[in-house]
Amino acid sequence: MQVRIEPVQPDQVGLLLELIRQLAEYERRLDQVQATEADLRAALFREGSPVRAVLAWRGQEAVGYALYYPVFSTFRGQFALYLEDIFVLPAYRGQGIGLALMRYLAREALRHGYDRIEWQVLDWNTPAIEFYHRLGATPKETEWVPYKLEGEALRRLAAG
Repeated sequence: MQVRIEPVQPDQVGLLLELIRQLAEYERRLDQVQATEADLRAALFREGSPVRAVLAWRGQEAVGYALYYPVFSTFRGQFALYLEDIFVLPAYRGQGIGLALMRYLAREALRHGYDRIEWQVLDWNTPAIEFYHRLGATPKETEWVPYKLEGEALRRLAAG
């Protein structure tokens, strides 16, 4: 059976959230999922939002998803497609669904004039790393350390 990749529709946000939870469970981070259907609906369908999501379908079953948005590099002077999440249900891995999702994203990147796709992968996720290598992707060589500012620290800075 062929896989279909289609943009998430407003009435499918609950399905998307369930897949996000399954990704978080796979990544051992289920306790970190705070997003609600309302949050996702606002992010995806608010006027002017750059956030996009697609579902991978086998017949009538959603078996994977990707969520992405544009980012800009001042050094390169170019936009890129940033892949926030890609996930395929375990029972459907190895059947070309991840490849179909990545091919869709590559076409989207080129259609918008972006010069690359960027994403991160957990260092212990060997199956994903091997999949990305088979696509021709390479790890970013970087000495950059990711930071975040959130919660009370964010509020203190804003108030100060």
